Amino acid sequence: MFDWQASALKALQAKDPEQKCRLVHALWQQCADQTLTAVEHCQAPEQPGRPAQPELVHPNAVPRRRLGSDKGRAALVHAVAHIEFNAINLALDAALRFPGMPTAFYHDWLSVAEDEARHYELLAQRLANLNCRYGDLPAHNGLWEMAMATSGDVMMRMALVPRVLEARGLDVTPGMIERLMSAGDEQTVAALRIILAEEERHVAIGSHWFQWICQQRDLPPQATFLQLLREHYQGQIAGPFNEDARLRAGFSEEEMQALAQLDAKAS
Repeated sequence: MFDWQASALKALQAKDPEQKCRLVHALWQQCADQTLTAVEHCQAPEQPGRPAQPELVHPNAVPRRRLGSDKGRAALVHAVAHIEFNAINLALDAALRFPGMPTAFYHDWLSVAEDEARHYELLAQRLANLNCRYGDLPAHNGLWEMAMATSGDVMMRMALVPRVLEARGLDVTPGMIERLMSAGDEQTVAALRIILAEEERHVAIGSHWFQWICQQRDLPPQATFLQLLREHYQGQIAGPFNEDARLRAGFSEEEMQALAQLDAKAS
């Protein structure tokens, strides 16, 4: 039987982004139509493989430029590429870290890793067109910091990574697309449209497994999600929210109302 866990670990530990993507594609090709063995014990390392660059800095130090220039658009694409590179590692980590889940859980997160690798490659190609490479600009480490903060509990991971950090992409990407369309950057818009459509499924996977875990633990999903937000999420819950996309991705009407109230309190 194909040892998917050894292959996923090799991909997770790969430092070079291109090699990581190749390993993820090969992994998914092997297991896309397979029933996977369940993880019996955590195999995920504390830190994934990543290149020496980009330099990781405080979020406020990440460059932001106007989208009217190639440099400005490159800065935006670089920031999104960094998110997608981290998302490859996050998906592989979810598949390797949490033992005792149904085999469909591991299959789902490997499918997400495959999507994220394609997304990264789309953006890396766009960066090349803009005379930039991944690593040329600084980036922040917020996604992986949240991964480590939720490493001890699969319910926390499903709640706070796909349903908070990744769901935020559903909110902000339409605005990025509008600004890029105004700037005439159809190539970046085309990449972001693909990413936005597929990220909905990723958030939906997080919602599904969060709700499944709540059912197993006899916990109310909505109240539990909001409690985890209050107790473990240090960032600000900020709208506007892409309500239609979030509803399609497994949020309830009641959760959307609660998020709107948190946004109002933060304003």
